[in-house]
Amino acid sequence: MNLLLVAVGAAVGAPLRFLTDRYVVARIMHGAKPFPWGTLTVNVLGSFVLGLLTGVSDHTTTLLLGVGFCGAFTTYSTFSAETLQLARGGNRAGAVLNAVLNLGLGLAAAILGATIT
Repeated sequence: MNLLLVAVGAAVGAPLRFLTDRYVVARIMHGAKPFPWGTLTVNVLGSFVLGLLTGVSDHTTTLLLGVGFCGAFTTYSTFSAETLQLARGGNRAGAVLNAVLNLGLGLAAAILGATIT
């Protein structure tokens, strides 16, 4: 049952991550991708949701939303790859900014979520 909860959450989180990233790039950035704003957006939103979940003691909700949904919605690996790509492309300032924003805003969002609950 636990595995099924995680799988269902992930089945929603992964496509939503893809759609959110595409939306941010297409609608907000108008197709230009000089900076990985889509990945930053999903990581901050996911951190906020995980922060909210710190106040939830229900194991089922934690598995479904925390482990499954947020685990698939957020993406540390893409954040790492995009940061490396910025640095290798000569945009070291962009790479540092990406790291600082993902970590700083993600932590701030998690703290805000935890404070709300």
